[in-house]
Amino acid sequence: MAAPLDDDIESNNQDFYSLLNVRKEATAEELKASYRRLCMLYHPDKHRDPELKRQAEQLFNQVHQAYEVLSDAHSRAIYDIFGKKGLEVEGWEVVERKRTPAEIREEYERLQREREERRLQQRTNPKGTISVGVDATDLFDRYDEDFEEMPGGGFPHIEINKMHISQSIEAPLTNSDTAVLSGSLSTHNGNGGGNINMTVRRVMSAKGWGEVEFGAGDILGPLIGLKVFRNVTPRCFMTAQCGLQFSPRGLRPSCSLMTARHLDQNTMGYLQWRWGPNSAMTTSLVRDTKSSHFTLALQLGVPHSYLMMSYQYKFQDEDQTKVKGSVKTGWFGTVVEYGAERKISRHSILSATVSIGVPQGVTLKIKELELQRKSSATDIAKKKQEAESAVLLMQESVRRIIEAEESKMGLIILNAWYGTFVSDTSQKQEKAKVIDVTVPLQCLVKDSKLILTEASKSGLPGFYDPCVGEEKSLKLLYQFRGVLHQVISADTESLRIPKQSHRIESES
Repeated sequence: MAAPLDDDIESNNQDFYSLLNVRKEATAEELKASYRRLCMLYHPDKHRDPELKRQAEQLFNQVHQAYEVLSDAHSRAIYDIFGKKGLEVEGWEVVERKRTPAEIREEYERLQREREERRLQQRTNPKGTISVGVDATDLFDRYDEDFEEMPGGGFPHIEINKMHISQSIEAPLTNSDTAVLSGSLSTHNGNGGGNINMTVRRVMSAKGWGEVEFGAGDILGPLIGLKVFRNVTPRCFMTAQCGLQFSPRGLRPSCSLMTARHLDQNTMGYLQWRWGPNSAMTTSLVRDTKSSHFTLALQLGVPHSYLMMSYQYKFQDEDQTKVKGSVKTGWFGTVVEYGAERKISRHSILSATVSIGVPQGVTLKIKELELQRKSSATDIAKKKQEAESAVLLMQESVRRIIEAEESKMGLIILNAWYGTFVSDTSQKQEKAKVIDVTVPLQCLVKDSKLILTEASKSGLPGFYDPCVGEEKSLKLLYQFRGVLHQVISADTESLRIPKQSHRIESES
C-alpha cells in the first residue's frame, strides 16, 4: 500500500518537525519547550495591527496543530508514515489507523529506507531537451505553376531541417563542490555534430562561486573555460567568464563580463560585454510577474546588431499553459515568432513556435523539455508570502534578542543565505537562487546558541524553498565574542553554533 502514498510522504513528512525545529526523536519536554517559545512569538494578542494580527493567527494555528499531532503518540506515528493526509479519516483504510505505534514505526522505517534509495538515485538531477525544426515555407509561399507540372505537386513540401538533443547530469562531490556532465547532438540541413562538457563548481562564500569547464566537440574543438559569480550588493551581482577554444584555425580566446541589478521586485536590468568571435555589447530589461514575462534587448556587435522585444502570458491553470510572441529586427532582417507552451506530464513540457522571417522564410519549432522535478510557481509564491509574513512578525523579538546578545558579546547572525548558488549549464545562465534568512535564524538564537535539527530547513518559520527539487545549503556568517565565524551546512544536516572550527582567522 505504500506505493500510492509516495508523493504524499515526500511532500508532507517533515513539515511539523521543521516548524517546531525539533528532532524526529524529540521528547515530550522538548516539544513542549519549543511550542511555548513559538506561542510567545506568534500570539495574536501581541499585535494591534489587523493585518499583523491575522498573519499571527495563521502561524499560531499552524504551531498549535503541529504540537497537537506530535504530542500524541498514535497521531505522531501515523503522521511519520503518511504525513498530513494520514491524519484524515476520509480516503484511508481504517485498519491502518488501528495499528499499534510499534507496527506503524516498522513500516515507516521500511518506507524511509526505500525513500533514501530513491533520493540517492535522484541526486544526479538529470535534465534534457529535444528540439525539432520544421521548414514550412511552402505553406505560405509556393509557386503554383511549378507544382502543377510535378507528380503530386498539389501538396506543399514540408520537411524537418534541424534537430537538437541535449542532456545533463550533476553529482555533489562535497557540501561546496558539484560536478556537472552535459552533452548535446545537433543536425541542420544534413550536417551534424555534437559536444560534451564537464564542469566543476565550488561555492566559495555566501556571496559567490566559481566554476571550471572542460569541453570537446567535433566542430569547434576542445574548450577550457573559467567563470566567477559574485554578489556585489543585495540588489546587484556580476559574472565574469573567459575561455580558450582550440579550433582548426588556431586558438580562439574569448571573455565576457555581465552585471545585473534588481530595479524593483519583478524587474531586472542586465548589461553584458563580450569579446571574441562574436564581440558585442548587449543591454536588456526583463520583467517577470506571476502572469507575464517581458523582455526588451538591444545588441550592438559583430557580425549582428539587433533590437528584440518579447512578451509571454502565463495562464493560471494546472498545466501551466503559456502563450508567447516576439519581434526581432537587425542587419539580418526581421523575424516574428509566436507560439505556446504546455506541461504535458509531471516531468515534461511541450512547446511549439512558428517563426516568420524576411528573408529566412517560415519555420515551425517543436520542443520537448524533460525535467527531473519542477514546482508550481503558484505554490512557491504562496510559501514566499507566508515566509515574509513570519519575518515581519519576528522583527520585534529579533531586536530584543540582538540587544541581549550584544550586551554579553554573544551570538549575532550577520548574514544567512539559503538555497542553491548554481544553475544547470545546459540552460541559459541564471543568477543564484537563494533567499535571505538572517532574521529567522537570529530569532532561533537562545542563550548564545543556535541549534537546527536534521530536517529540511525550508520548513522553519520564515523559510521557504526557492528552488524546489535542487540541492540546497545554508551559508552563515556570524559573530561570537567579537570574532567572525563562517559555516556552510547541507539542507538536511543538523547544525550547532558557535563552534571554534567556524572561526575566520584574521590575516594580520
